[in-house]
Amino acid sequence: MINYKHLQYFHVVATTGTVARAAQQLHVSAQAISTQLQVLEAHLGEELFRKKGRMLELTEAGKTVLQYAEQIFSIGNELEQAIRRGVFTGAETLRVGICDVIPKTMAFRLLQPAREAGLAMRLVCREGRFADLVQDLSAHRLDLVISDQGLPPGGTVRGHTHLLGSSAIAVVGHPQLCAAWQGTFPQRLKGAPFLMPGQDATLHSQLKGWLESQRLRPIVVGEFDDGALLMSFAGSGAGFIAVPAVLAAAVCGQYGLEQLGTVDAIVEQFYAVTVERRVDHPALQRILDRADEVFVAAA
Repeated sequence: MINYKHLQYFHVVATTGTVARAAQQLHVSAQAISTQLQVLEAHLGEELFRKKGRMLELTEAGKTVLQYAEQIFSIGNELEQAIRRGVFTGAETLRVGICDVIPKTMAFRLLQPAREAGLAMRLVCREGRFADLVQDLSAHRLDLVISDQGLPPGGTVRGHTHLLGSSAIAVVGHPQLCAAWQGTFPQRLKGAPFLMPGQDATLHSQLKGWLESQRLRPIVVGEFDDGALLMSFAGSGAGFIAVPAVLAAAVCGQYGLEQLGTVDAIVEQFYAVTVERRVDHPALQRILDRADEVFVAAA
């Protein structure tokens, strides 16, 4: 087991750049710090520093250890504060990563159960690409990631993928656009302007494959990683878009769109990705337990 004091000595050396400065800050001898660093490196089986002039520079292994050390110290501080305040009911903050491609309405509905604790629960949301959010998850800077994909098998990140729910796809568009492209669905999409989700979205390849299989060949006039921006352009009449059918009514109401039809051949799935030690977080557990209500209520 890693010694907490070893990590502390390592952290001070990493942030000050020299053993001498760390010794001065910690009020111990430089020899004591050097000895403890050697013990830590021997325990991990990796060199954590390399010399660069008079300074010490972190190796790649050292950079990884520093990330985890900072998270460990942060959690330790939270523990001390919770004990001093007499808080014994679990974490008060839930840190959520939301992939860019997830519709904001869907994210809001899935996260609503976390707010049942009222003002005692603080919700922190970060938005970004799946790969970046998973890295933050593995470094324990996030408690869960809401995404349209799960962890790949055999990946470097150890965690759990929870299926929250699934939905068919609806095609929607601005009323003027719908009036201009008449006919039966889906044939009326032939040659029509279409806005696609970014290539990082699982829906991108599914939608592209379906359009090709139907020989519709719409004109792709835009491609967006951000789901909210995609819907805003659809609201301006720039092109048709595909949205989860369970959200079609809400999206049409919010952006002034109309639904053309439903594509049952495409099923979009939504996941919560967590690390093992966070699955007992009470707010996170409420999200997992109540997710099916989001899809049943909207169906």
